Amino acid sequence: MSGGNLQIQPHEVVLAEPRGFCAGVDRAIEIVERALTKFGMPIYVRHEIVHNTYVVNDLKARGAIFIEDLAEVPTGATLVFSAHGVSQAVRHEAALRGLQVFDATCPLVTKVHVEVAKLHREGYQFIMIGHKGHPEVEGTMGQLSEGIFLVETVGDVAHLRVKDPAHLAVVTQTTLSVDDAAEIMAALKLKFPLIRQPKQQDICYATQNRQDAVKVMAPQVDVVIVVGSPSSSNSNRLRELADRLGTPSFMVDSADDLQPEWLADRPRVGLTAGASAPDLLVQAVISRLRSLGATSVRSLPGVEEHVRFPLPKGLGDKAMAEADPANS
Repeated sequence: MSGGNLQIQPHEVVLAEPRGFCAGVDRAIEIVERALTKFGMPIYVRHEIVHNTYVVNDLKARGAIFIEDLAEVPTGATLVFSAHGVSQAVRHEAALRGLQVFDATCPLVTKVHVEVAKLHREGYQFIMIGHKGHPEVEGTMGQLSEGIFLVETVGDVAHLRVKDPAHLAVVTQTTLSVDDAAEIMAALKLKFPLIRQPKQQDICYATQNRQDAVKVMAPQVDVVIVVGSPSSSNSNRLRELADRLGTPSFMVDSADDLQPEWLADRPRVGLTAGASAPDLLVQAVISRLRSLGATSVRSLPGVEEHVRFPLPKGLGDKAMAEADPANS
């Protein structure tokens, strides 16, 4: 490299496996699409259905209206709860206002809500490991009116004061860094030896699998590109993980965000996508990398995912068939 010119010529694109959409995201998007087909526009959605700019804009163009306050929803309208889940207060407000609700909460988030309700009845207080302000955290903490405390870092653990350490349980945001959560969990166990943990960790299979795939990929490449929106927790964790492993990493919402200088003297480009990023965005990034000089694309071996979650009553295949005039 001479004269200060950057040598921008990626030779190989290495794809992490798995990457992109998870079962909870697939289900949430399908719920909005089916509601639009069955009931027509508009369909109201509380919060972004999933944290991806392309997905949200696509559904807006098809008649979905995204709101944060239920006061924006006309009485009797159809409302979808986002994949992140909602508090009990939001559920009660929707019922009081006579809204027709379809719940797109990821079933793995619902599992956490059920655990909180069950153990609360048994007299437990809760520690939640998560990020303040994230809608999933607000939804889970909103399952109770009191007795649930948020911890974001190991440092937060030292300041915790609980009523009865023998009746204390921990739950976790499903899209955290697996390693960060384990570190905080170790600190909690040290301070509260009797703390009750979930039988299976709350961090979802898709978050775990995508992070594991980055751990395999990052050491084999010179730079990592993560496809995901800035608001996506699990996408941010993938970028942070690659950085932590010593591989420079960048996040892009679309192929247009890719900066050629990121690839200077980095011929092997690793590519992954958060659980809310559609594959067409990944393909667009691959096309852009080819235009910048990439000559080969290969996928690493990884876990195959076959998870599929059922749709809510009223939006399954039978209900949709009954709603289709062609079938009547």
